[in-house]
Amino acid sequence: MDKHIHTPMTEKKARELRAGDYVYITGTIYTARDAAHKRMQETLAAGERLPIDVRDAIIYYMGPSPAREGRPIGSAGPTTASRMDKYAPKLLSLGLRGMIGKGKRSSEVLEAICANGAVYFAAVGGAGALLSKSIVASELVAYEDLGTEAIRRLEVVDFPVIVVADTEGNNLYETAIKEYASQTTV
Repeated sequence: MDKHIHTPMTEKKARELRAGDYVYITGTIYTARDAAHKRMQETLAAGERLPIDVRDAIIYYMGPSPAREGRPIGSAGPTTASRMDKYAPKLLSLGLRGMIGKGKRSSEVLEAICANGAVYFAAVGGAGALLSKSIVASELVAYEDLGTEAIRRLEVVDFPVIVVADTEGNNLYETAIKEYASQTTV
């Protein structure tokens, strides 16, 4: 089912989404990859505030390529999400409502998604140039020294994603395999 959501993404909105839904996001999302997540974990361990408010936010696991002339950002394809698995449960406990990446998540992350009323979205890998067309603004907000792994605030319009893991524990990667297997005959 196609759904259009606007950020911030509240828990109520997250609970309305189901694995397999096609979602078009409009509003503010943030980028952060491995190095930024590590730095955020260190910040929290030191008892300091994060550079962004993660409550009801969506983080896109992405490091953009340089922007072409006249564009706010270059290619903007997803990074493998499992690389952030050791950091995600803590951010989810702080109110992070959505994550965008590609690939499977650990059981700990899937449990934290359910426990905290969040969702995991997948963006199509290899389609970074196409995905960048939904990004209308990009602003560096933290960790400039990390280069492409710095945290950026993106303004997006109808950014296309698919719900992979929902608040009820449904996981598209598992259900799609089972459905395919049940429909194939040898």
